[in-house]
Amino acid sequence: MKNRPPIPLPAESPEERAERIRGLEGFLFGLPADEDWEMLVRHPKTERSERQNNALWGVAYPPLTNYTGHTAPELHDHFLRAWFGEVEYEVLGMKHTRPRRTTTTDEQGKRDLLSTDDFANFYAFLQQQGAELGVWIPDPDPRLRVRAA
Repeated sequence: MKNRPPIPLPAESPEERAERIRGLEGFLFGLPADEDWEMLVRHPKTERSERQNNALWGVAYPPLTNYTGHTAPELHDHFLRAWFGEVEYEVLGMKHTRPRRTTTTDEQGKRDLLSTDDFANFYAFLQQQGAELGVWIPDPDPRLRVRAA
């Protein structure tokens, strides 16, 4: 069976919701019983926008680069490690570390953009780190939801 897109369960009337759940029940009963299956239920995730990403690289990192002398990619690697933590891996018998995840990939290296709110929290973290160094990192356009509510 091919991967299917997510099945949305929008907020709706109790009658509409019951009908949608009956449809899902039919789908689940139709799955082959001699195979293992996995089901994931979660709130929908709004991925970070390109404008948020542009604010990171065009608004947050330039003042930090000017102050520290480090490149934006160096700073990004540092802040990813500080925010998400590190994992150790081995290449040809030598141990290395990398950020646990990035803003675009999950812990397994698969593409997984941060949600708008998680990205906003990461940006706020950079602002806090900058403030501790004495570097002001401005808020970008407030419509970008830079700070989580």
